[in-house]
Amino acid sequence: MKKLLIILALVTVPAFADQVIGIADGDTLTVLHDRKPLKIRLANIDAPEKKQAFGERSKQSLSDLCFQKDATYTVQNIDRYGRSVAVVACEEVEVNRAQVERGLAWVYAQYNKDGSLPKVQAEAKSARRGVWTDTNPTPPWEFRHPKNRAERVAANDAECHTGPRGGHYRIVNDRKQYGC
Repeated sequence: MKKLLIILALVTVPAFADQVIGIADGDTLTVLHDRKPLKIRLANIDAPEKKQAFGERSKQSLSDLCFQKDATYTVQNIDRYGRSVAVVACEEVEVNRAQVERGLAWVYAQYNKDGSLPKVQAEAKSARRGVWTDTNPTPPWEFRHPKNRAERVAANDAECHTGPRGGHYRIVNDRKQYGC
């Protein structure tokens, strides 16, 4: 019986270092890569939406950490919006982790690949930092897609209808007006 020698090559994605030129919210920034803007979504976390409690504070925190600084990042994936999903460090601070430590982002359990982040979140929650000062904070994924949206819309507007694909509309001047 011959012994089979298997050599595994580790495939790594190269790390890039580019200047941060924009902050969209608490988990999305833009860098200048090869003279072109590149939008990056921070991996493993989900920050409050801009119109959500702590949304602006989360954005300001990411800006304080990265804006107009060089960011080193390793792309893990490309999301459905074409953004690079990456772990990012600015001035040697891993900002994905820092946002969770500050209580200004949740660990996005559905996509998290960093086993140490849930403990970091538990520590921020126990210390009541950021979103954890609220008695019942709403995670961004629930804020974006509330389970009872149809019930809430129906209660607020008796003239609101649900279309065959789940969209909501009302009839105004004999035309469909979406987004009720």
